[in-house]
Amino acid sequence: MKTFREYLNENKTQELVLIRGVPGSGKSTLAKKLGYAHFEADMYFELKGKYAFDASKLQEAHKWCQNEVYKTLKAGKSCVVSNTFVKRWEMQPYLDMAKKENIPVRIIEATGNYKNVHGVPDEVIANMKQRWETVKLN
Repeated sequence: MKTFREYLNENKTQELVLIRGVPGSGKSTLAKKLGYAHFEADMYFELKGKYAFDASKLQEAHKWCQNEVYKTLKAGKSCVVSNTFVKRWEMQPYLDMAKKENIPVRIIEATGNYKNVHGVPDEVIANMKQRWETVKLN
């Protein structure tokens, strides 16, 4: 039986992987295991190894993430994005760029239950779970 890494090395086709899940579900951990260029909006808030979230800059963070992903895809590299993606519309910019560049998309739903590293309050996570939208690629 092949390991996951062996499978990835054999599957040289460029792809965009979107990993979705609530905070603490293992999105970032899984993304790092894929070995692709990895982006998430939270990276925008990391400065000198410290995380400093600013809700007023959330839109900027997502735009930054989208731009980095697009540049990476245009360079011919596979890419993984790990964001919460509670609703389909939150994925749409990535789906659109992949379609424009004719790059296949894979969506993975992270369902682990770990301590969230950014200190998102339990009530916020519960609200995300309530609003969760099932997403399927057409």
